[in-house]
Amino acid sequence: MQLVMEILVSIFLLIGAFFTLVGGIGMVRLPDLFMRLHAPTKSSTLGLGSFLIAAIIFAAFNGRFGFAAIRIPLFAFLTSPAPATLIAHAALNYN
Repeated sequence: MQLVMEILVSIFLLIGAFFTLVGGIGMVRLPDLFMRLHAPTKSSTLGLGSFLIAAIIFAAFNGRFGFAAIRIPLFAFLTSPAPATLIAHAALNYN
C-alpha cells in the first residue's frame, strides 16, 4: 500500500511541476502582457491543485491529515487572481 501512495504522490508532483514549468516558460516567451498574465495564472492553478492533491494523499496515508493541507493552497487559490486582475486593469488604463 505504501508503494501505491508513493506512486500517486510522485505522479501528482510531476504533473504539478510540469504545469508550473510551462507557466514559467509561457511568462517569459509570450509577447504581450495579457498573454503573459494568462500563462502563469492558468498553469499555476493546475500546478497548485496537483501539489494539493499530492499533499492530501501523502497526509491521508500517513494518518496526519490536518487542516493545514487545505488552508495553504486555499489561501493561494483565493489570493492569486487579485494581482493578475490589478495588473490587467493597470495595463488597460495605461494604454
